[in-house]
Amino acid sequence: MVIIYWRFNWKRFYEIFLENIRWKIQQLSLTYHSLTFNTHMSKNYAIDCLLEPVFWFVDNFAGYLGKVFVFCVTILTFAVVAIAYWIGLPYWWERNGYMTVFLVIVGNWLLINILFHYYMGVVTSPGHPPHGAMIAEAASICKKCISPKPPRTHHCSVCDKCVLGMDHHCPWLNNCVGYFNARYFFLYMVYMVAGVTFLIVFGIDIGYQVLWVNDSPGTGELIDDPDLIGHPVRLNKSGVFVPVKDSALYDEINFPRQHILPTPLITEAQRISAHTWKRKAVVFMAITCVSVLVALGTLVIMHSKNISCGETSVEAHINKEMKKRNKNFRNPYNYGRRKNWRLFLGLTQNRTFLIHVLFPSRHKPKGTGLTWHSINNALKDWP
Repeated sequence: MVIIYWRFNWKRFYEIFLENIRWKIQQLSLTYHSLTFNTHMSKNYAIDCLLEPVFWFVDNFAGYLGKVFVFCVTILTFAVVAIAYWIGLPYWWERNGYMTVFLVIVGNWLLINILFHYYMGVVTSPGHPPHGAMIAEAASICKKCISPKPPRTHHCSVCDKCVLGMDHHCPWLNNCVGYFNARYFFLYMVYMVAGVTFLIVFGIDIGYQVLWVNDSPGTGELIDDPDLIGHPVRLNKSGVFVPVKDSALYDEINFPRQHILPTPLITEAQRISAHTWKRKAVVFMAITCVSVLVALGTLVIMHSKNISCGETSVEAHINKEMKKRNKNFRNPYNYGRRKNWRLFLGLTQNRTFLIHVLFPSRHKPKGTGLTWHSINNALKDWP
């Protein structure tokens, strides 16, 4: 009789299993590095390939959403203007006719600037490098366009084009903000902030009177009170209409005697309070104006800082990273606060702030956007 003893070496099996796992991981790592170890392909390129479905979704649907945003901005702007005329104009006309004329002039000046700069920001091309042309001062080659890229030019994935002096792609304009329309975009925000501030300052009294002082039932509800229909009315000491039902106050032929009763003056604020839709419109105006003031006011401050430093939003991010790496780094396009603003607003060639900024102007910025002066080669009399 033969007895066979069999033992399973779990420790050895575990070591062999781990060794096979390590070998597979090394194979995968070697395959990945062999595919990315060349001048035309990198880890970033591999990540871009993996994220390509996400990029496709954003690129294709951002264009459609941009048209919706433009429509929403247009409707919202005209709704605010219509409510201002519907409610604000009668209110201020009752208070002071001369003040109303002044408000109409200032308000329409702001409105014209808002509409002009928004329209120009939408329809004006930001500028693109010419295809097939020689660019003398090309900074690099665009990997997506496979064409020379001038200084301060960046590729927009939504527009699928390189944009001269690109700041960002604005869905509210359905357009890129670049070299030729950056001024329109910024002045639109400035005038919109000024416009909503104008409405808040001269509409805060309307909101206070309608939503706070006259928050009780309005004159419309009092007039429609069933207890007052078919009866003469008078004011009690609280200033509320009450019916006169006492027969002693009538003569023998059932006609009321002559009473000297005070006639209350119904103000425009009371009329607005009594009108359901006007009250809702006042609330809508308050929420809209405050929201726009906070949102666009923040953007105006941010872009003002960038303009003062002579950089776009894209360059602000790049320059921030450059300063972390090199403390001595200096933006080559920062000519000083005053000159940066003059160049951005196009106040060159004897243009003035009064005519070309305070009023609508279609003047273009100096230059082509293909070549740029820097702090190292700027002309003394430029701009």
